[in-house]
Amino acid sequence: MTLLKKWLPDMLAVLLFAVLAFAYFFPADIEGRILYRHDASAGRGAGQEGIEYMQKTGERSRWTNALFGGMPTYQMAPSYHSTDKLSTMTKIYHLFLPENVWYVFAYLLGFYILLRAFDFRQHLAALGSIVWAFSTYFLIIIAAGHIWKVWALAYLPPLIAGLVLAYRGKYLWGFVLTAIFTAFEINANHVQMTYYYLFIILAMVIAWLVDAIRKHQLAAFGKATAVCIAGAAIGVCINLSNLYHTWQYGQESMRGKSELVKKNSANQTSSGLERDYITQWSYGIDETWTLLIPNTKGGASVPMSESKIAMEKADPTYESIYQQIGQYWGEQPGTSGPVYVGAFVMFLFVLGLLIVKGPMKWALLAVTILSILLSWGRNFMGFTDFFLDYVPMYAKFRTVASILVIAEFTIPLLAMMALKKLFDEPEGFSKYSKPIYISFGVTAGFCLLFALMPTTFFDGFVSSSEMRALSTLPQEHIQPLISNLVDMRTAVFTADCWRSFWIIVVGMVLLMAYKYRKLKAEYTIGAILVLCLIDLWQVNKRYLNDEMFVPQSEREAPQQMSQTDELILRDKALDYRVLNLASNTFNENETSYYHKSIGGYHAAKLRRYQEMIEQYISPEMQRLMNAVAEAGGDMTQVKGDSICPVINMLNTRYFVFPLQGGQTVPIQNPYALGNAWFVDKISYAKNANEEILKVGQIDLRHEAVADEKFQAQLGDAVAQDTTSTVDIKSYEPNQLTYEVNSGKGGVVVFSEVYYPGWTATIDGEPAELGRVNYILRALNVKPGKHEVVLSFFPKSVDTTETIAYTAYAILLLVLAGAAFMAYRRKKNG
Repeated sequence: MTLLKKWLPDMLAVLLFAVLAFAYFFPADIEGRILYRHDASAGRGAGQEGIEYMQKTGERSRWTNALFGGMPTYQMAPSYHSTDKLSTMTKIYHLFLPENVWYVFAYLLGFYILLRAFDFRQHLAALGSIVWAFSTYFLIIIAAGHIWKVWALAYLPPLIAGLVLAYRGKYLWGFVLTAIFTAFEINANHVQMTYYYLFIILAMVIAWLVDAIRKHQLAAFGKATAVCIAGAAIGVCINLSNLYHTWQYGQESMRGKSELVKKNSANQTSSGLERDYITQWSYGIDETWTLLIPNTKGGASVPMSESKIAMEKADPTYESIYQQIGQYWGEQPGTSGPVYVGAFVMFLFVLGLLIVKGPMKWALLAVTILSILLSWGRNFMGFTDFFLDYVPMYAKFRTVASILVIAEFTIPLLAMMALKKLFDEPEGFSKYSKPIYISFGVTAGFCLLFALMPTTFFDGFVSSSEMRALSTLPQEHIQPLISNLVDMRTAVFTADCWRSFWIIVVGMVLLMAYKYRKLKAEYTIGAILVLCLIDLWQVNKRYLNDEMFVPQSEREAPQQMSQTDELILRDKALDYRVLNLASNTFNENETSYYHKSIGGYHAAKLRRYQEMIEQYISPEMQRLMNAVAEAGGDMTQVKGDSICPVINMLNTRYFVFPLQGGQTVPIQNPYALGNAWFVDKISYAKNANEEILKVGQIDLRHEAVADEKFQAQLGDAVAQDTTSTVDIKSYEPNQLTYEVNSGKGGVVVFSEVYYPGWTATIDGEPAELGRVNYILRALNVKPGKHEVVLSFFPKSVDTTETIAYTAYAILLLVLAGAAFMAYRRKKNG
């Protein structure tokens, strides 16, 4: 009974979180409607071949040929037998709640665990959980379908809670939480979010170190550090299969360093992506005010005509134009919504800077500032360049604006530390009256100034890209339209300025009511909870609302097969590829649902394939479009062997060609080189630049080029005769079998993408594969008739799985030991 009484407030908090999570998605969650997410829908095609293979064999394929001519599935379906147990553990953690509902519940519960580790009372911890979980970005990424990112963010606060407990001397619980949530975190498979939070962890550890030095407690600090490292090591080992293969793939992907030496080397980071690509989504310097005022830059990139406030100021003459102009007027290419942490939360954050003492405050402030400065990206390029060039791994991640997740963690945490001091310290309000008034003046004051004089402080109500687009209109309409657009956007901005101002005023009134004993502490905290919840709830509903939910059948139904798909699928050949010229070829995966595409979308495609897209495939596509159009679709009139040789060597048998009215037609390509072929000649290049350049200078049907490091595997080619044949006999995404017949033997080129880990056998005996034509596999085969098998069953999976199961065993032993010790203490006490 005593134990129940002790845990009852926490149980009620968990129940509250479940209710809030259900309420946010009501009534869709009880009607069986689900969220349609573009990113998730687009990813279905990429994974379809892997799903069909799993259904057929019961095993996972680590390779797919469905997109980009072929690539590993490590970052498409990173699932292993060892992580299946983690999936069960996570389902227990989020109480088997429905999709979407459990995302918000996990946000809430995770931050609650963190604040309880910091020794917050339950009602304050519940308040803090709500203000963190309902920060707008966390709901926006649910709407966008960035689910791995959702998982990663949800598990980071309880991971940090493990560290907090360890450094507070609760070593066993610190170890357990660190191990479990490190495992959960890595399993979430969003390295970028985990990496960003390492800045927070590093800053907090430094704060604990400073505190330990001051208090002469370095031994305890060392012990806590060892406990955290041990716990994190267990979590890492449990996920070793995923981590190792992600690392391995990273060396070959766009996130790794290119072997090409480019002329514009200043734009290329020392190891990673190009600077322009990394900083494409950079938060504007003045856009940072969205932390306090959500519509500082208008909100999301949706039509201006959908904003009631804006359209009240609209000139009816330009109504059709406002259906094309977005509500967002910042400098990012587009956005699903702003990063808003809550007006009253910002008030409490400023208050925390004034009244919270100790190294932890400075640690949280430091990483808050760091997060904001790095989010500016190209708008603060000197600082960004320093991190790209000198901070390990930073150059491997794009969309720098997303680093504001750090500020979204530190601002609510320091805000809650301030509130804790007010309510936990005797005479806290009397003691901190001046800082309270200063915080009110700073936050409410800025809101008021911006509301009264918006154009004095902000002049960018039309983005540079919009100005360029509007300049194409008739001259007499440009200035009146821009003037009206500024009026509309000013109205949108000032409306949110007043909104944030009054929220802060109401919060201040609640604090004053408690100070003058008009409200008890519990009621005041409850009222602040309601205030912050209403504030954040309303803003979030702008970007994730019930209208976005669809019947479950719409999302789970198979992708509809078009007439073009049906016509192509009549070809029953085992393995060929399709090029969709009627879509954004390298930004969609719908083609991959039914076909093996040479296009597709993935944020980390193979680096060499991307370089071939830039060097050859994209230019060939443009030439092909023009030539096919001029020939009226008759491929016999198109010199396809010279127009698109690289596309041909990828065995692209069909082109999907656009027609008027949105229709498409399949066109067969008679110039495709087939599944594999002997070449008469092979030349060797000294470096990547020479190799990729030579690809465009040779007849790929008869000649190949390889890096000289593959000379031992490939040897010399032999001039062939018409009797040499290579026929594919069986196909699986991870294993292909060929019958090779040649009187002379020599080098066989396969129209399959090369990747380390693919193995080959000739008549059952191991043989070494080489890489030719920059991206393809090749093999030297002796004269005669042979069976050649190419397989992708990485041995590293078995090794890492064994280590993962060992880590599970260690964790279970620790948990069993902890349970036994608890039992002994209870029995003896």
